Amino acid sequence: MQQYIEFAGNHPVLSLIWAALFFALVFSWIQSLLSKIQFVSPTELTLKVNREDAVVLDIRGADDFKKGHIAGARSLPLAQLPTQIESLEKSKDAPIIVVCFAGMSAQGAAKQLLAAGFTKVFVLTGGMQKWVGDSLPVVKK
Repeated sequence: MQQYIEFAGNHPVLSLIWAALFFALVFSWIQSLLSKIQFVSPTELTLKVNREDAVVLDIRGADDFKKGHIAGARSLPLAQLPTQIESLEKSKDAPIIVVCFAGMSAQGAAKQLLAAGFTKVFVLTGGMQKWVGDSLPVVKK
C-alpha cells in the first residue's frame, strides 16, 4: 500500500488519469445495467427475425446500406429517425433490432425509440462490422 501512495505522490497526473478512467468504467458499467436497451448477437438477431418477426432497422447512411446490409433490413438513416419514427408505428410491439456500423450509434437510436414508446428495442452488438466479420450474408443493392 505504501508503494501506491508513493507512486501517486510522484506521479499525480498519471494517478488522476487512472482514477478518472476507473470511475468512467464503473459509471459505464452501472449505466449499462440500468439501461432498458438490450444487446443481441448476430445469432440472436437471426433467431428473433425468424421466430418473432423482428424488424431490423439499419441506421447507416444510404450509401453504406447499398454496399451491404442484412437481408430484410429497413434503411432509416440516423439523421432522419426523429422525423420518420411514425413510419415504424405498425411495428411498435414487435422486436426492433437497431443496426449501425459498429454498434455505438445504434444505442442513441434505441434510446429515441424507447422514448417514443417502443417496447422491445435491441442493438446488434458490434453492428455490421461484427456481422460481416462473422462471414454472415449481406444483400447488396
